[in-house]
This record gives sequence, C-alpha cells and structure tokens, in this order.
Amino acid sequence: MNKIIVTFSGFHGVGKSTISKYISEKYGLKRVSSGELFRIMAKKRGVSLEELSRMAERDYEIDKYIDEYMKRECSKGGCVGDGLLSGWILKDVADIKIWLKSPLPIRIRRIADREGRNYNEVYRETLLREESEIRRFKKIYGIDVLDLSIYDYVIDTSKISLKGLYKIIDLIFEEYINLRCQSQNE
Repeated sequence: MNKIIVTFSGFHGVGKSTISKYISEKYGLKRVSSGELFRIMAKKRGVSLEELSRMAERDYEIDKYIDEYMKRECSKGGCVGDGLLSGWILKDVADIKIWLKSPLPIRIRRIADREGRNYNEVYRETLLREESEIRRFKKIYGIDVLDLSIYDYVIDTSKISLKGLYKIIDLIFEEYINLRCQSQNE
C-alpha cells in the first residue's frame, strides 16, 4: 500500500482537496496538491490567484516548477497527487487516476462558501483561471485538459454526498489492492 500512487484531477471546486486529504490520512499517503502550491506561490509573491495565472501565461517556469515538484515527490510512491494536471503529470507512474467533475454553478458555490466570498466574483475569477490553465497547459505540454481518456474513473461529485464519495473511493482502493495482491500471489 505504501508505494501506491493515486491522482485526483478536475477543475476548481470539484472536491480534489477534500478527497485527497481523506485518502492521504486514511491510507497514510503523502499528499501533493498543485492548487495549494499555486496558492502558496501567489501569497509569497503578494499577488492574487488571478494575477499569478496571468503571470504564468508569460512565465512557464511557474507551472513547470509545481508540476516537476509533484512528479518528483509522487514518483517515490506512497502518494496522492491532486491538481488539474496531476493525472497527466503522473500518468506513467500512477496506479489509479481519477477525474472529479461537477457543474460550474455548484463548483462556484462551493468555492464561494469555502472562502466566504461573493458568488459573482468567484465565478469571474474561476472562469479566468480555468481558461488560462487550459491555454497554458496546451502551450507548455501539448495537453488537452478536457481529454479524459487517460483516467481510470470519472466521478460526478454533484450526484453524491461526501460520505458516498468516500465509500466509492474506498471501494476503488480496496478492489485495486485486492487485484494487486492476487496478481502478486499468482
């Protein structure tokens, strides 16, 4: 179990951080979050997330630093990678890659509630950030973020409770671990 690598990808507000924290704690895995790294970087530079996104469109080293950090740390094993690109960044080493999705209005409401901010402000900022990310990742890596073909599972987090989501993720983990154990015993 300690060598497993799992990724949770998806746009802002789908629940990547919530579920990756749960998995990290439950299974004793290291957690690397590109979103948290991006927020830390923005804070250190004294800029908003929107401004750092604009800066990243001109300076590809911002994204490359975050992505290389995730790749380096998670490739050691025993890791949960969470971020829009985590599935792509770790696609050659990840055991399980999961894309989380949810309709935009629900994602915006989650973010606004979590951050205690105005819905319309969060809506505008989130659209700008996501449009920027889609452009940047296409330019930097040639990745179409909307291509979900690399993912093992796609889960709509708006259709189930958080408790239900935990059950689904636990089942995926248990089944994967059982299959891995069976194949090692054969």
